[in-house]
This record gives sequence, C-alpha cells and structure tokens, in this order.
Amino acid sequence: MGFAKECDKAGGKDPGHRRWRFNPRLMMFSGCLLPLLLALGLWQLQRAGEKEVLLQQWQLQATELTWPELVSLGLTSGQPVALSGHYGERSWLLDNRTRDGVAGYEILTLFEPAEGPSVVVNRGWLRAPASRERLPVFPTPASEVIVQGRLADYPVPPVLADAGPTPGWPRRVQALHQSAVAAEADTVASKVIRLAGGDQPGAFRADWQPDRMGPQTHYGYAVQWFSLALALLVLTIIASYRKTGADNDNDNG
Repeated sequence: MGFAKECDKAGGKDPGHRRWRFNPRLMMFSGCLLPLLLALGLWQLQRAGEKEVLLQQWQLQATELTWPELVSLGLTSGQPVALSGHYGERSWLLDNRTRDGVAGYEILTLFEPAEGPSVVVNRGWLRAPASRERLPVFPTPASEVIVQGRLADYPVPPVLADAGPTPGWPRRVQALHQSAVAAEADTVASKVIRLAGGDQPGAFRADWQPDRMGPQTHYGYAVQWFSLALALLVLTIIASYRKTGADNDNDNG
C-alpha cells in the first residue's frame, strides 16, 4: 500500500494536488465587481488631474488678472487671490470658534481693494476675553497692504440659528450673511478671503484646515480602489484552485 501511494505521487496523482476549477458564481461576482473597482480608480485619477489643472489655472489667474476681472469670471471657493487695498472700519467677530479647546472668535474685516467690489477678509482666530461682556481689542493695519489668501464661502452654519448680532462695532455674530455685509458697502464680493497664514498683514491665527478634496486626496482614493481590485483578483484566483483526489471526489456532484 505504501509503495502504491508513492507511485501515485510520482505519477502526479497526489491527493493534495490543486487544479483550476471553474466556478460560475464566483466568476460572475468577480467579473461584475472588478470592472467597477477599476472604473472607480480611474475616475479618481481623472478627478485628481482635473484638480491639478484647476489649481494651475487659478494660480495663473491670481497673477495675471485684476480683482474686477476675477469677480466677473465668477469666484470659486479654494481659489487663490492677492489683493492690494486697505482694511475698513467694519469688523465682525464670529462667535463660538475654538482652537486647542480655547474659546475665541474669528475676526472678519471688510477690505476695500484698490479697484473692484469690497470683500470680507477672515483674518483668523483670536482668543476671547474671560468675560462674555467684553470683546477682544485688536489692531488693524491703517495703511495700504497686499493680502493673499483663498476664497471661501460666507460662514453661515447650516443648522444653528443666528441669535442676532450685538450692537456697535466690532460686531459679535453667530454667522455672517452676504446681505449683512452688503448693508455696509456699495458692492461686496460673493466670497470671503481667508488669509494665507499668520504672516499676512492684519492676520491673527490663520491655521485653516487643508483642502480635503485636493489632488492628493483623489490620488489616495485611486490607490484604495486599485488595491481592492488587486485583492479581489488574487482572492478569485486562489479560490478557483481546489484540491483534487479521493477527498474531493464529491466536488463534481
């Protein structure tokens, strides 16, 4: 008996030998899911390329187009801008803003460009005084400056109700609508500017969250989809090989 078993192994009749077995259900599942995963990965690569082209276009516009020309083309959140002008006298203190667990305000000041409509500049975060009865005192550049930053939407929370602004200036607000700014200026841009950093004129703590849907994010998603596709392919191949021999004779029905 032992000699016969050794002969079977030598002749390629090892009971533990694996052979390819076609599984219709497995192939149908993998055949439907694999193209979908690959398509999602390719789509994310396409989105990353579009974002890179858009960023290059924005950088070119920021250096070659004037502020009125940018406004006429339509302003988009995330778009970089550089403006020459001076800060106005109107500032809004955006309430309930925290940094590192400390309560404070984001300081939004009306900015008057050398040409074109006025625009609100978010100068960053400032620590709140210990008492709610007091508002922070902060300096504002009086001379003409050049500010750089990125456009963003007006800070209007989607859920919280606006409790109403405090009287006088600077004005404490829970949200800032474009209509409220329009009451203080002849014309006002449809977006606000977030200063590029704390080294900008009139800036405070301007450490904004990075763009979560930039090109690198899309590249990361593409890698995930392609990795899932590769894993599916490997698992399908492994599952398609079954042991043949006396212990698996029932596989054929």
